[in-house]
Order: sequence, then C-alpha cells, then structure tokens
Amino acid sequence: MAEFLEVALSFPTLPYSVVLCFAVIYWMLAATGIVDDGGIGSGDGADFHSGDDGATGLAGMFARIGLGGAPTMLVVLLLAFFGWTFTYLTQLFFLQALPPVLRWGIGAGVAIAALIPGAIVSSWVLRPIRRLFMRLRPVAQESILGKSGQVTSPEVTDLLGYASVDDGGAGLILQVRARPGTRYLRGERVRLVQYLPQQNHYLVVGDAELPALDASLSQLSRDKEIN
Repeated sequence: MAEFLEVALSFPTLPYSVVLCFAVIYWMLAATGIVDDGGIGSGDGADFHSGDDGATGLAGMFARIGLGGAPTMLVVLLLAFFGWTFTYLTQLFFLQALPPVLRWGIGAGVAIAALIPGAIVSSWVLRPIRRLFMRLRPVAQESILGKSGQVTSPEVTDLLGYASVDDGGAGLILQVRARPGTRYLRGERVRLVQYLPQQNHYLVVGDAELPALDASLSQLSRDKEIN
C-alpha cells in the first residue's frame, strides 16, 4: 500500500491521479443530483456531440479526436484512468530506478505520451457507450414547440440545462438552453420556443415572460403583413 501511494503521488503519475480523483468525485456528486452530469442523471454540463459543427469547447476538441458522442466528463474520466494506468506502470517498473533529474525529464515525456494510448483505448470503450446514449437520446420533435415544461436540472442557462415536458405519454427529458443573461432554477416552468438541431437542444423562455414575448411576436407579424 505504501508503495502504491508513493508511485500514485509522485511524478509523472500525480497529475493523472489528481484529474482522476476530481472526475470520480464529480460523478459521485452527479449520482446524488448535486451537479449536472450532462445527460446521465442529469446534470452539467457536458453535452452529447458526435463530431458535428455544434460541438464547441472541450466537447468539440474531444469530438475532433474521435471521443465525441458522450458526456465530456465521462471522456475526462476515461482519459484520466487510462493515462493514470500507463504512467503508474511506467513509473513502477522503469522510472523509479532512474536518478531524480533523469526521472523527471523522462517522466514529463511519459505524462504527455500517455494521452495517446489513453485516447485510443478510451475511443474503443466509448463505442458501445455511444450507441447506448444515442438510443437514450430523445428524438427531436418540432411538434412539441410551444409546450410547457419544468426545469429538472439545478439550473438552465445559455450553456446547460434540462427540463421535463409532458408529451401525452411517458414524458420527455430534453436538453434546453435559456437566452444569454437569463437563468431558470429547478422547478420553474418554461416553454419550448425553438429547436436547434445542430446542438440538439431547445431554446426556452419562462412562462412569466410569455405575455411580453407574444406581444413582440404579434407586432412582428403585423409588420410583415404591412410590408
């Protein structure tokens, strides 16, 4: 046990140990509903992307290297685990016997190189998981625009959020986004006003905002008729 901790908490394994611990804690919190898990629970924020133009940020980077189609934090967990395994075994069997200066120099290269096998193995692991997520994904339905729903994630912003919508059946859990600068909390009533197919989410507004929104839409319609 002492040797395990010594290797796990020494360079080059230490950076992966930190990221792996963070990812595990994140998913433990997601399982309790404290944070948003991007579709498995659901919570933060990691959207589903399969390499399309809608993927941005960290999710977009993962999609470009073949790791899209799953929550971002799940990809981080897999990369950290396989990178940690690679660096741990390298440190245990090869680097420990080297002088400190040489161990740090080679260890830096090992830490970076570990991302390559980590990404390859992670992409293999994600293949069946990606298919499962695709089956669990709600089918986009333009006909549900205008329906009212309730926020189920801790919050809905222009970057993340989920809401449940009564479709007359078992109900739907949909990815939703608010307008920039707007935020809705868990339990608030919102309405679907637009579907964005590339990002696979709906734009929502609060029910309390609908009178002003309806008035602006009516004015826009009258302006079009006049023109």
